[in-house]
Formats: sequence, structure tokens, C-alpha cells
Amino acid sequence: MDVKDRIIVALDVDSLDKAKTLVESLAPYVGCFKVGLELLTAVGAPQVVEFVHSLGGQVFYDGKFNDIPNTIGSATKAVAGLNVRMFTVHASAGVEAMMSAVANKGTSLVLAVTVLTSLGESNAHLIFGGPYKAKVLQLARDACLAGCDGIICSPQELELLGLQKELNGLMTITPGVRPKWASAGDQKRIMTPSEAIKAGATALVIGRPITKPPTLVGSPVDAVKRIAEEISAVL
Repeated sequence: MDVKDRIIVALDVDSLDKAKTLVESLAPYVGCFKVGLELLTAVGAPQVVEFVHSLGGQVFYDGKFNDIPNTIGSATKAVAGLNVRMFTVHASAGVEAMMSAVANKGTSLVLAVTVLTSLGESNAHLIFGGPYKAKVLQLARDACLAGCDGIICSPQELELLGLQKELNGLMTITPGVRPKWASAGDQKRIMTPSEAIKAGATALVIGRPITKPPTLVGSPVDAVKRIAEEISAVL
């Protein structure tokens, strides 16, 4: 896999005007653009996907589907019809729901969201009734059983997941990645790009450190080039 394909930029904006400059400038340097609920809701899913495609970018559709199997099957069939590179479904929706997504994925990749990287240990206990690493492992096994192509997890769970032979072959896509020169923001379970790749991440989802880099770093393109160099150094 090329270094650029290991970098996924989170387009956390609310309009196509704000997204345009980022997509135009970054498309040659990154593998995908993650579009999430903010932009999809503000503009409309088909319009967003068509827009990114028209500027030469590939789409990671972060819809985080979480519903009954029939509804997830119908929704993911519609998303796959937009020719997105990959899309997300919450693993907590259950194995049957994830199987429904897989059955309707077309040529897209299905990624199962395990435990959100904004959750710390206390909230993991409140929501899931146990430590987040145990829940991530359980949900990853469910995703594998359902036939998903990969999972979304924190880089801090990669070492644990890498020890599980039954999970070999699952892609691991990790948000919660922050270069040393960027602030952590609202992310709780983070690593640097080089640490995440060394731990076994397939690709990294990075938003604000690229879209709003510190002044000392320069432009979004400058930020991506720094991250690419950091990744290349450990491959």
C-alpha cells in the first residue's frame, strides 16, 4: 500500500465551499476523504459524494449506521450505489446488521466502528459495562464473524488486536491520531502517526491537524507531507 493510501483526511466542515479548497489541494497526497454526519446532513449525501469524486478524491462515507438489519441493509445498498470507497456501520448494531451491510456493499469496503475514540475508560464502563479494550476485542470479533472488511478503533487497541489470530486479515483504520506538533483536542485514546503505523494500523484518519494545522507547520498540504514523511520513516 502506498503511503498516500494510508492517509484519510476527515472533512469536518459544513459546506462544499469549505471542502472545495481542501479536496482540490489534498487529493494528490491522500487516499480518501472521510465525509461525516455534519457535511452529509448539511448538504446531502449524493451531492457530497459526487462533489468529492468530481475533484478527483475517493470517499470514506462515515455514516456510522446503527439500526435494525433490514434498515441497515437498505441504507448501505444506497451508499454502495454511490461508488464510495468505504463506509461505516456500528458493530454494536449486532452481527446480523453487519452481515446485512456486507451483503449489500457492492464494491465498497465495510468498516465496523468499535468504541469511539472520544470515549475514555469511565464512559466505556458507563456505556458498555466494562473496559474499552475488552469491548473493542468483542466487537472486532463480531465484525470478523459478519464478514466486514475492517474495523475502526483507537491505535491504542492495535497491539491487543494484533495478537488475535482470528482477526488476521481485518483492516484496522484508526482515528485518534495526532502528530506531536498538534493538540489532542477531544480525542482521548491517541498515538502519533508513526506509532500507529508501527502498531499495525492499515490507514489513519486525521482531521484538524491537517485541515487546520498550527501556523508553524504551514498549509494543509505541508501538514500532509510531514505526516507522510513520518509514516515513510517507519515502513
